[in-house]
Amino acid sequence: MRVLVVHNHYSSAQPSGENRVVEEEVGLLRAAGHRVGLFERRSDDIAGRSLLGKVAVPLLVPWNPAVRTELAARLRADRPDVVHVHNVFPLLSPAVLAACADAGVPVVATLHNYTQVCPPGTLHREGRECTACVGRSVPLPAVRHGCYRDSRPATVPLAVGLAVNRRRWWSGVDRFFCISAAQRDVLVRSGMPAGRLVVKHNFVPDPGVRREGDGEHLLFLGRLAEAKGVRLLMAAWDALAADGGLGVPLVVAGAGPLEPEVTAWAAGRDDVRYAGLYGPEECRKAVARSVAVVAPSLARETFGLVVAEAMAAGVPAVAASHGGFAELVEDGVTGLLHRPGEVASLAECLRRIAAGPDANREMGRAARRRYERGFGPAVGLARLEKEYRSVIAGRSGGGGAPPSVGESTGSPRVRPRGRDGGSR
Repeated sequence: MRVLVVHNHYSSAQPSGENRVVEEEVGLLRAAGHRVGLFERRSDDIAGRSLLGKVAVPLLVPWNPAVRTELAARLRADRPDVVHVHNVFPLLSPAVLAACADAGVPVVATLHNYTQVCPPGTLHREGRECTACVGRSVPLPAVRHGCYRDSRPATVPLAVGLAVNRRRWWSGVDRFFCISAAQRDVLVRSGMPAGRLVVKHNFVPDPGVRREGDGEHLLFLGRLAEAKGVRLLMAAWDALAADGGLGVPLVVAGAGPLEPEVTAWAAGRDDVRYAGLYGPEECRKAVARSVAVVAPSLARETFGLVVAEAMAAGVPAVAASHGGFAELVEDGVTGLLHRPGEVASLAECLRRIAAGPDANREMGRAARRRYERGFGPAVGLARLEKEYRSVIAGRSGGGGAPPSVGESTGSPRVRPRGRDGGSR
């Protein structure tokens, strides 16, 4: 198949799981013999723009007419069978959908977060879950609270884009890929067209290294932000330390706004090590040396790459029992689930995962088996190819195989649309 992938890469200053997923998916498709082109922008390029160019960026978030023109020319030249849209913020905009509609090319879109119903895409505000904008055609609560970067002016372009392009998204995409059933449930309740929403979990490459023995440390690997449960983890670890500790250290790896706080907290302690930002190889080694990976996110994660990566290395996880984590971790079998936001619950799970080496090893083996069944490259490729073929056949009138209900999907077949569906 000829596939054109559309993606705005997030800033390289912060590690992005979404960037990685896109790059690995492109590599997977190319290795399978598909012809994959890229239509992309990079947020890093904003820094090199003139002052006027930087000022204009927020104006392009809801609609970038130059992108529509450029992509239309690319579609005429490449004639792809399907366009796969990932992130369009801030430099691409939903104008990419108009270009695809003009060309009559079927479109699939992976929803990596909740930006279809929540301007910052997190369903999280001030340390707790927030659904104030879910189901609203105009997300005014997000503007009122300045949900994106704690700034009302920064939130306005996102809110405007969501409001004015709502119908375009919902009519201009043949199939949406949700990366967990939990995410799909939220989006269906918000009013998104259930018949176009299927579940296609992210895949994780085999790391090539697995845990040997019982592990050396507990590991937090991710963005150092309130929503990721960093302060919750610090409070639970302090409670455990006051009660004698666990006998294994905690390694915290990552970067983010709480880095100074984490650095100060870890300084001078024997039971905590702040490792800074790991590279890919360091990440794989650190995961494989873990007693468990800890994912105490306060926000409802749509998937949870770090948990899937732990499973691939035969390592159990301790994770919050909501969002995508609840689908990845089978409590007591492939890891432990704690009550979201509760210090005592997280501390007890950490104690349990570290105190029973025999049970821990069995959880690790079960985690690896679950990875092989549901999250390896072969599974990811098969699901992706199936959905591509279905939307291509549906648009061409070939009928297309209906999405099957189960782990990879969760909706009836999408009806074909006309070539002008969704055009402006």
